[in-house]
Amino acid sequence: MKGGDEAIVPPLPSSHPLDWKFSQVFGERTAGEEVQEVDIISAIEFDKTGDHLATGDRGGRVVLFERTDKKDNGGTRKDLEKMDHSVTRHPEFRYKTEFQSHEPEFDYLKSLEIEEKINKIRWCQTANGALFLLSTNDKTIKFWKVQEKKIKKISNMNVDTSKAVGNGCMASSSSSTPQLPNGGSCDGGYNHPSNDLLGAISSLRLQVVTSHESSLLARCRRVYAHAHDYHINSISNNSDGETFISADDLRINLWNLEISNQSFNIVDVKPANMEDLTEVITSAEFHPTHCNMLAYSSSKGSIRLVDLRQSALCDSHAKLFEEPEAPGSRSFFTEIIASISDIKFGTNGRHILSRDYMTLKLWDINMDSGPVATFQVHEYLRPKLCDLYENDSIFDKFECCLSGDGLRVTTGSYSNLFRVFGCSPGSTEATTLEASKNPTRRQVQTPSRPSRSLSSSFTRVVRRGGSDSPGVDANGNPFDFTTKLLHLAWHPAENSIACAAANSLYMYYA
Repeated sequence: MKGGDEAIVPPLPSSHPLDWKFSQVFGERTAGEEVQEVDIISAIEFDKTGDHLATGDRGGRVVLFERTDKKDNGGTRKDLEKMDHSVTRHPEFRYKTEFQSHEPEFDYLKSLEIEEKINKIRWCQTANGALFLLSTNDKTIKFWKVQEKKIKKISNMNVDTSKAVGNGCMASSSSSTPQLPNGGSCDGGYNHPSNDLLGAISSLRLQVVTSHESSLLARCRRVYAHAHDYHINSISNNSDGETFISADDLRINLWNLEISNQSFNIVDVKPANMEDLTEVITSAEFHPTHCNMLAYSSSKGSIRLVDLRQSALCDSHAKLFEEPEAPGSRSFFTEIIASISDIKFGTNGRHILSRDYMTLKLWDINMDSGPVATFQVHEYLRPKLCDLYENDSIFDKFECCLSGDGLRVTTGSYSNLFRVFGCSPGSTEATTLEASKNPTRRQVQTPSRPSRSLSSSFTRVVRRGGSDSPGVDANGNPFDFTTKLLHLAWHPAENSIACAAANSLYMYYA
């Protein structure tokens, strides 16, 4: 999937599905262990190199992991090729550090509690060996610097003990008579001041600063606050390395990383009368290479592409991506399941991946007539929409992501399952995996092949009330609405996925 202005030829599409294997787990639960609410992971993000991974949780903490298998191999590619043994190893990460990013607050003007849960994390450009990242809760964005600091200690000996005597007299190198530190002699005899001074200097030991083990220090550089009346759902870095956006339900603000007390409102969908409100912003992201372009999605299932060069306030969009509703398919749940919970640009910026409750859709920014591919994720849940509405599961916000080469997409589901689809031309890859040490242990029905557009529609009248059939999928496996895999991230350069199942971080490779 090559961008219009890209000269690099993309890799050839894979002809067979990837064989996913378990790599690591952090925070694994023991059988019967109760999960604390504050430990549940709420955000995952790889940095651009893929050597660092950050997670945020509902307790307001940010935990950083760093890759270790690259460091162990070392050497250039030529040196590695000369080795007798194979150096092909799956990605391995280790715990690096953690810090408290946000604390619970209370808005006294609105009598509103602001929870500390981390909604999003975004990595910024590194500088001088330090890591920089943005983290946000519902109201406040913070800019963090994480740097390795060497612990320095001062040696506690500043006198040469081998030349010290009795009551503090010191032996002079130029005289056998013991000398006091201030130039006097112990026997009361007269010595030339210069000789006494030389003796004291020769036996004096200056304080020495020594470096011991190093520690990681996280420091909050800036706080971007008081700019959103509604809950922040997205933050996204600009490719210029200087600015970023933050989005809530009705507005998108543009910030400069260096200026925390001022932002510019670039998108405002708030109507003059709130009773006229028909849709809200659900996600927003900058284009990966064009600093003037960004996209945002809405609760009506549409994606708008915005060009900042058109005007300071982007009330009008450059392009609108939405799929027309199939005739006769409208029902009580139509708008709810059409709401887009997440959008992501492909690495080259040519495609946008969107996730609504039922499907994944892949859009080409050069073609706004409809998605180029649609992947069915929750089609087997369509008969259960009444139950999902009753227990609020229908409002769950699942994230999505693309592989670095743009050939595959993935998203989460219930029962701690996640799906991987091939999106290259002609691919029929559709893999279902479970977030556990045995990812292929459970399988739900094979999702339908990607189609040009949604082929399914509501063919029956949905009735309110319970269902007589138990909660099982097409293969008879029970699905659990309480265990949901909402957050996951794909390594930018390799086939490696990190996903969150409650408080556990699972990593897989292929």
